[in-house]
Amino acid sequence: MSTAAKLGLGAPLSTVVIIPCLDEEAHIERTITHFTSEPADIVRKIVVTDGGSADRTLEIAQTCALADERVIVLNNDRRIQSSGINTAVELYGDLAPFIVRVDAHADYPTGFCAKLLRTQALTGADSVVVSMLAKGSTCFQTAAATAQNSKLGNGGSAHRSAAEGRFVDHGHHALMSVHAFRTVGGYDQAFSHNEDAELDFRLIAAGYRIYLCAGADIIYYPRKSPVALFKQYRNFGRGRAMTILKHRAKPKLRQLLPAMIGPIVVLSLLSPVAPILGLPAMLWIIASLTIGVILGVRDKRACAFSSGIAAMLMHLGFSVGFIAQLVKQKWLEAFIRSSASVRLETVNGRTK
Repeated sequence: MSTAAKLGLGAPLSTVVIIPCLDEEAHIERTITHFTSEPADIVRKIVVTDGGSADRTLEIAQTCALADERVIVLNNDRRIQSSGINTAVELYGDLAPFIVRVDAHADYPTGFCAKLLRTQALTGADSVVVSMLAKGSTCFQTAAATAQNSKLGNGGSAHRSAAEGRFVDHGHHALMSVHAFRTVGGYDQAFSHNEDAELDFRLIAAGYRIYLCAGADIIYYPRKSPVALFKQYRNFGRGRAMTILKHRAKPKLRQLLPAMIGPIVVLSLLSPVAPILGLPAMLWIIASLTIGVILGVRDKRACAFSSGIAAMLMHLGFSVGFIAQLVKQKWLEAFIRSSASVRLETVNGRTK
């Protein structure tokens, strides 16, 4: 009897694991090994899509491929995750009814794919998502993780705390039906960030269901430096703005509040002329630092006391990316409309 059958899944339920990565030499071997340890009838193929790593990621992945024939390494010329996953599904999506998206810099619970398949079988969900809990190995990383695990950093997002099983409109991507993925067109390759939330918009609009799985939380390791964290959240903000503009969606309060930080900081520069303009920024700073201290006391870790500073970097980065993308797309739309109008007038003039 197959492992899938013993687990009550039925033989047809299996997965293709896809690991998009870039410069992940510190994590890639552990991640691949985790999934090669799952039974072959649960994990049919493990596809590593490398976006042009400059470290030893590709070498390590190729060594893993020699040790287990299920491991395939692909070059992802476009570098971004959405492209790497789309290519993997195109080439290997027919091997199993489900794909499992995996982050290279995360830790996964034992039997992760089997757990996702059981949840899918019980719920009939087209996409099974999971919660992502942050953990740090350095002091700054611990501060960032503490912020990301709190409402100060995640705004109360359902998949950033320990999950309770329920249907949701978005979560950290894990298992997805190949049929659903292909039907809605896969990831939008114009998105380097927030491509998962954008895809979830289309899944929900097409009538597919997304289930947040309890008991399959993954451990995520944040960026290790303030500059890297700021850039990451700037990209998150840009991607979120692209999603909102593409789908004409209303931003949620947890997105609007951090998006306002950039303008508040700019206004504070005028405080020497009008002191009242510095008040919102001052309140934000005091609130962030105070909550950071509270989180440090709660967690009883010295590094966690700096979580307020990490959260401020996250807020400001998100705001800069969000507003920059709004300005960029609105300007592009105006330029396109203007160009179209000029072309139309030229054509009409010639017609006359």
